[in-house]
Amino acid sequence: MAPHEILISAGEASSDMYGARLAEALRERTGAKFFGMGGPRMAAAGVEVITDYHAVAVVGITEVLHRIPTVVRVQNRLAREAVRRQAKLAILIDSPGTHLGVARRLKNANIPVGYFIGPQVWAWRPGRVRVVKRLVNHMVVIFPFEEKIYRDAGVPVTFVGHPLVDVVKPTMSRDEFAAKHGLDPERLMIAILPGSRRNETAQNYATVIGACDLLALDRKRQDELQFVHVAAPGLAPELFESFAKPTAAKITRITSGAYDALAAADCAIVASGTATVEAALLGTPMVVVYRVARATAAILRRMIRTPHIAMVNLVADRRVVPELIQEDFTPTAVAANVRDLIEYSDESEAMKARLAEVRAKLGPGGAIERAADAFARML
Repeated sequence: MAPHEILISAGEASSDMYGARLAEALRERTGAKFFGMGGPRMAAAGVEVITDYHAVAVVGITEVLHRIPTVVRVQNRLAREAVRRQAKLAILIDSPGTHLGVARRLKNANIPVGYFIGPQVWAWRPGRVRVVKRLVNHMVVIFPFEEKIYRDAGVPVTFVGHPLVDVVKPTMSRDEFAAKHGLDPERLMIAILPGSRRNETAQNYATVIGACDLLALDRKRQDELQFVHVAAPGLAPELFESFAKPTAAKITRITSGAYDALAAADCAIVASGTATVEAALLGTPMVVVYRVARATAAILRRMIRTPHIAMVNLVADRRVVPELIQEDFTPTAVAANVRDLIEYSDESEAMKARLAEVRAKLGPGGAIERAADAFARML
């Protein structure tokens, strides 16, 4: 008998990583073949990538408008392929703006849908939970507070813990990292992670570089600071230079080894998103930053229901790390918050203790295996 075919779809970089691991775990359990949307990690894991996730990877409401025709084409293609291949299951990972449309098409084709890392209905657009109930056969969630929300709404749900708990580990010591990249392990090291998408770079990078310049010009720290820019794979160096060029800060750019950089750093400037969870798991004190287009911000202010934006603060249900969002995100504000962390050891140690509490709430290891078990049961 031919193996089952499963559609698996990831809409951005971190989902590509989860999708790769999930496909490998499910293949071990079911012998299934996988196809769908993803990136290099899923391709390396043996998934037949029929659409690259970069086609739909964008953040923001107004920013996504010009991508709508592309998103619709991707939704149609994924659904057509699922029908043509008689897929026994579809697993959609995050990216609800794209994937709920795919789920709607698959529902009409009677293909069961499993969803991993669901829409953040607890943060904004709570009405989406009704859409999920109508279109999704089983939701697999990674934060403990999500389970009750979906269960109360009548959505079959399994909490598995956060998949990053297993993978976020450095591969080298601070001394080894410094030697590899020509840095001085005795000097303060600041990691900067301004986002993994092009439009995030456009909104965040120049302000982060402005903060680095201010810190580098600080007479107290002029000869002590070194900066490591962890650039997302697929973003060309010319892209960063088109938005800002450092004038005072010496910045070393790397394109891999994010966990090593965060583990080695004394503190980090991190764009809100998955990277904040990675930094928390490594115990790295951080300043969280983010900016979207003004029109998007105006809409989101009316929609967001939570007092926090940074995922680590949401998990802790209190302010664990500083958030500098929109108008609050300025070079001066970022530099001031970084100074607090590098000049006052008490503040840095207190933040590390708070981050340890967040790590404890993200569940034990084995999230991908538990997710694979849940999806295998759907077959």
